Amino acid sequence: MTPPLIGGMARLSSCDWPDHLVATLFLQGCPWRCPYCHNPHLLPTRTAEAVDWDEVMDFLAGRRGLLDGVVFSGGEPTLQPDLPEAIAAVRALGFRIGLHSAGAFPDRFAAVLPLVDWVGFDLKAPFAEYDRLTGVVGSGERARASLMALLAAGTDRDLRITADPAWADAATLGRLNQDLAALGAGPVRVQAYRVAPE
Repeated sequence: MTPPLIGGMARLSSCDWPDHLVATLFLQGCPWRCPYCHNPHLLPTRTAEAVDWDEVMDFLAGRRGLLDGVVFSGGEPTLQPDLPEAIAAVRALGFRIGLHSAGAFPDRFAAVLPLVDWVGFDLKAPFAEYDRLTGVVGSGERARASLMALLAAGTDRDLRITADPAWADAATLGRLNQDLAALGAGPVRVQAYRVAPE
C-alpha cells in the first residue's frame, strides 16, 4: 500500500466523534474550495509537513485500550485512493473507525463504508446550490449520491453543516432540510461557524 498523505494528527480528541475519545488523522487534499474552510492548509494535494505513516502506526499501537477509535478526516479523505488499506491497517490494531467526508467521490465513499463504524457527513448547502459554494460543477450531485449510499448502508452517522451566515441562513437551511427529508434523512445538525482569531 502507498501510505496516505497525512497533513496533521490530533493525538487526542473528544469532539471529532461524539461520545468517543479518538485520535484524528487529517488527510491532505480536497477538490472543493468552500470559502469558510477551517482547514485551508489541507486543501493542496501535497505538503512539506506530512506526518510519517510509520510514526502514526507506532503511536496508535501504543494507544490500544486507551482510545475508542481513530477518525480519518481532512481535507477530503476519500481523495486518497489507498484510504481503504490505511483504514484496514488501523482497524487491525483493534480500533473502531470514524470518517469525516463531504462525499466528493461517491464511488470511493461507497467502497469504504463497509470498513467504518461511523460517518460525520459534512453537508454544504441544498444540493442544487453546491456549485456556487464549492466552485466545482456537479458537486451537489456527488454529495447527494454519497449521502444516498450512506443511508442505504445504514452506517451510524451525523449529518451536519457549518453554518457560515454568509452561506447558510435560515432559508438555506430550510431548503437543505427539504432535500434531506426527500431522501428520508435529516434534519441536519447545525455547527456554529467560528471566525479564526487573527
